[in-house]
Amino acid sequence: MTAFGGFMWLIFTAMLVLAVVALVMAAVAREDAYRAADKQNKMFWLIILGVTVAVNLLVPMLFLQIAGLIATIVFFVDVRPALRQVSGGGRRGGSSSDGPYGPYNGGR
Repeated sequence: MTAFGGFMWLIFTAMLVLAVVALVMAAVAREDAYRAADKQNKMFWLIILGVTVAVNLLVPMLFLQIAGLIATIVFFVDVRPALRQVSGGGRRGGSSSDGPYGPYNGGR
């Protein structure tokens, strides 16, 4: 039973770390990026992820922790990529002259 308890502690710690990372990323993103990406506003995500962190720290109810994990996953899978796309981040290997359909060569 000790191994199972250690495994569960590891799972709960991972859920807490993911929620804290998502909260920090949500706080760092600009407010106008949320509007431009057509997602909920910044305050909504800060409240949801803040409650998730608080639940993971203070309330040992698995149902609430799983609900918070789902909100964290939604942020990472849906909101964060949209924010990065709107903010212009996440381009790897591209140059500053790349447009949405490839490099811009100045009409040559």
